[in-house]
Amino acid sequence: MPDLSLRNIDQISSDIRNEEITFSHLLDDLIDHVCCDVEYEMQSGLDFHDAYRRVKQKMGSGRRIREIQEETLYAVDSKYRKMKNTMKISGIAGTLIFGCAALFKIQHWPGASILLTLGAFILAFIFMPSTMDVLWKETHNRKKLFLFISGFISGFLFIAGTLFKLNHWPYAGYMLNLSVIVTVFLFMPALLSSRLSDPENSRKRPVYIFGAAGTILYVLGMLFKIQHWPASAVLMVLGLIILGFIVLPWYTRICWKDDANVSSAFIFMVIGSLLIIVPGALVNLSLQSIYDTGYYPHLNQQQSIFETRLAGSKTLLSKYQDSLDYPNLQVLDEKTGEVVALIEDIQRQMIEESEGDPGKPAVNPAAVIKTGNGYEIRYNALTRPFHPQPARDFLMPGTNSRINLEALITEYNSYLSGIIPATDSEKLISLIDPEVYLPAEDTENEKITMMSSLHSLEVMKNNLLTVESVVFDKIVREQNTKK
Repeated sequence: MPDLSLRNIDQISSDIRNEEITFSHLLDDLIDHVCCDVEYEMQSGLDFHDAYRRVKQKMGSGRRIREIQEETLYAVDSKYRKMKNTMKISGIAGTLIFGCAALFKIQHWPGASILLTLGAFILAFIFMPSTMDVLWKETHNRKKLFLFISGFISGFLFIAGTLFKLNHWPYAGYMLNLSVIVTVFLFMPALLSSRLSDPENSRKRPVYIFGAAGTILYVLGMLFKIQHWPASAVLMVLGLIILGFIVLPWYTRICWKDDANVSSAFIFMVIGSLLIIVPGALVNLSLQSIYDTGYYPHLNQQQSIFETRLAGSKTLLSKYQDSLDYPNLQVLDEKTGEVVALIEDIQRQMIEESEGDPGKPAVNPAAVIKTGNGYEIRYNALTRPFHPQPARDFLMPGTNSRINLEALITEYNSYLSGIIPATDSEKLISLIDPEVYLPAEDTENEKITMMSSLHSLEVMKNNLLTVESVVFDKIVREQNTKK
């Protein structure tokens, strides 16, 4: 039987040690086993390199070696066995519970919050730590310790942020943002570095680089979409183009003739691509559905209500134009119109700021139309409906527009108190209290979108007309009673 040289044995030993075999007795046995197999293959006339290549192909390269170590550890190490079982059970249980909780949340069934909390707790505090312990037990590779830690932090923050977001708890946005930052700037570079350092992946290195770039762009695009930041569509489309039209075909071409990859890794890669693309499409459809069936119709309905009530006020004024009550009715209508005009002016300025560039508001934006009744907003023409800055600049306590609005409503309330009984005026004044509709305090953490602010102002306008209508009715009835 041909004998291996010391150089050949050193090469085999080095390759097996590079597979992160941490169980010392198993390491010696594997080296001895591979050396014997190579010598057996050399009996057929092959040189060392060809014989060694054939042995590695039979073993599935380093993958089978790592599987052997995992099986050995599972058999001889009770702590590893318990942690491995804990990882599997908690991973399956947590995912199932979290999935059921999402279904309960969508269907508005009771118990959704409890299931969400339980599933997130299992995944974050049992599955993630046990996974870290198993990975460290299998590798003991300090070079990959940063990869494991960054992956753990990213996963933990994502699970916690998702839980807080679904339950509408505070700081959910911060957790999701931190999760994306850790993923993009720490975990993905560490994972890419790990894949590029593997000599077996030399042909796939360019694919890994493009794949990491596409994933980073796509994840950032998802974050921008959820937070309603600009350029989200560009980032998501660019990421999907790289993943779908460059990475997937390229990786397919490399692995097409490799049966081992086609049977497992290739299939999982396709499924993984779907897991990236499908949720992104669902998020976009969900957001679009919110626009189409949520915000826009409600705001349009508020505008229709405003026009109907305004027409009713004009009809009543016209009806009592020759009565003794007309001067009082006219003064009240003028004061109501002043408040409505100020609210519409604030809305217009907010839209001008949103539609323009920073520090340069848009002039005559297409979303605002001047009509005989004031300004009409075309909500579906807004390009940045969820921009948070206009609310901070025009509606927060201490801003000039907020001060002017509160002063004018205070004056309006004083007038109401002088023409109707105090018991009635107190109830009506509470309907137009600015603090009911606008932020009560200015905090850096509070984000109020322009769309929700516009909706609050629309409701406030309608309640002003409601107050006016009620007071009109009281004035007319009181005069009729005197007659």
